[in-house]
Amino acid sequence: MTFEEYVGSRGPALLRLARLLTGDEHRAEDLTQDVLARAYVHWRKIARADRPDVYVRRMLVNANASWWRRRSSRELAVDTFAERADRDDLSGEAADRDEMWRLIRALPDRQRAVLVLRYYEDLDDTTIAQILDCSPVTVRTHAMRALAHLRERYGVPTTNGSRP
Repeated sequence: MTFEEYVGSRGPALLRLARLLTGDEHRAEDLTQDVLARAYVHWRKIARADRPDVYVRRMLVNANASWWRRRSSRELAVDTFAERADRDDLSGEAADRDEMWRLIRALPDRQRAVLVLRYYEDLDDTTIAQILDCSPVTVRTHAMRALAHLRERYGVPTTNGSRP
């Protein structure tokens, strides 16, 4: 498969993954473009790999994490916004979805990546582990912690009766 064929077939999916990882459409486009530019330079090596899509997804996840590590990229998170849409103007489902995405974006990079790869890319733990360069057990641990955090923050009661 040539690089052009790969981008033609997988480009939209990579952009969607980047959008879910970053939470920002414009930064996702920049991130995808940067990763594809780096992949183009090494395409012969990547194409020879057993699963080039896993390799490029890993590049995307790592590039997103690297962006957050750069000091100049930090944004100040606040609880309130200067201009906020009135919740009465939005449907309840859209408001809930928006609130959930805010909680997902607040998760640590690895936990957010696991949730996005599992529930939006519909990948199994083994494939996610290959992308994140960790073990499947670590993937399950990240998923468990992320979901527990989301349940706690969203106010969903836990089903485990043994804990207080």
